[in-house]
Amino acid sequence: MNLSPAILEIAKNFWWFIPVVIIIGIFKTARMKGLIGELLVRLLARLMLSKSIYHKIHNVTLPTADGTTQIDHILVSRFGIFVVETKNMKGWIFGGENQAQWTQKIYKHSSMFQNPLRQNFRHVKALEAALQVPPETIHSVVTFIGDSAFKTKMPPNVTHGIGFISYIKSFKAPVFTENQVADIVRGIESGRLAPTFAVHREHIRNLKTRSNADVERRRPNNLK
Repeated sequence: MNLSPAILEIAKNFWWFIPVVIIIGIFKTARMKGLIGELLVRLLARLMLSKSIYHKIHNVTLPTADGTTQIDHILVSRFGIFVVETKNMKGWIFGGENQAQWTQKIYKHSSMFQNPLRQNFRHVKALEAALQVPPETIHSVVTFIGDSAFKTKMPPNVTHGIGFISYIKSFKAPVFTENQVADIVRGIESGRLAPTFAVHREHIRNLKTRSNADVERRRPNNLK
């Protein structure tokens, strides 16, 4: 039996299915989920934090001694500098402030990921070094976007959804003047690397290099 006509007829009527599958696959990648999460946080910050008070800078890559570090969002105000790390995840989230690894559980499947507070600590220190401002004026904030729920008690600066807005607004004592805020914003803009694909690709290479170096350091001597 010659099935070619039938196959051609199916292909003609359902040609659109292939690009749909490709698009769905792209949106399921970790990179795309991260971008969507960052866009949602950017939108929420724009809608709920006054632009006359909070100066918003996104996707900031800074040079460091061992490569680069990439910050999702920086909000600069008279009340401090807020460094926001975004996690677009689903499922149950387990973790402690001092644990190196946290756990994501979706039904019976569990996976580990780096404690985002530790990840953001690197961002905070890089920004502190670049700006030469007192450490107590920079605040680390982690926000989980997506269908996730905390199953362990989290510190106040680990938030979900729009919770990061309330946390940032809870700081009401001025620590900078308006002129200092303007200087800080200019310092970030002048010190950041250009937000290009080439810079992002180089940052990913730096991450892999650091990760491999960390694994090598933790390897027992008899396995080297």
